[in-house]
Amino acid sequence: MWWILFALLVLIAVGLVMAMRVDGPNRKEASQLQFENVQFSNLKDGTYVGKWEGSTSHIRDTQVEVQIAGGQVSSFRILKGAVPKNGQPVKLSKGRTIDELFQTAIEAKALDVDVISGATVTSKTHLKAFENALKQAAQ
Repeated sequence: MWWILFALLVLIAVGLVMAMRVDGPNRKEASQLQFENVQFSNLKDGTYVGKWEGSTSHIRDTQVEVQIAGGQVSSFRILKGAVPKNGQPVKLSKGRTIDELFQTAIEAKALDVDVISGATVTSKTHLKAFENALKQAAQ
């Protein structure tokens, strides 16, 4: 009977190791993302979709839609990634949401904001998608 429990634990351990090997390169790539200085005013009115796609896997791919009105960010919506469920933003570490992260960036008029502790990689991929949408609006 004990050998069944042992075999089950070995299977779980092997599964975790394999998952970490698959996710590791993507996690490293996303954690090293850098942000450019992006203009938050005098943007062209319209709807822009920014995305970030990993080069090693697509586990953390993100896509964000940003609405610009009057030269300013008027709204945003996560299309892929930490997508809101039942109309409510997905709560990440310590109950913070990507929506709150984006609001902080909009208020600071900068992408160099504190990411969500415990959700650093998710925060960075979403901010990169947000940056890519803003860069389109700045052209």
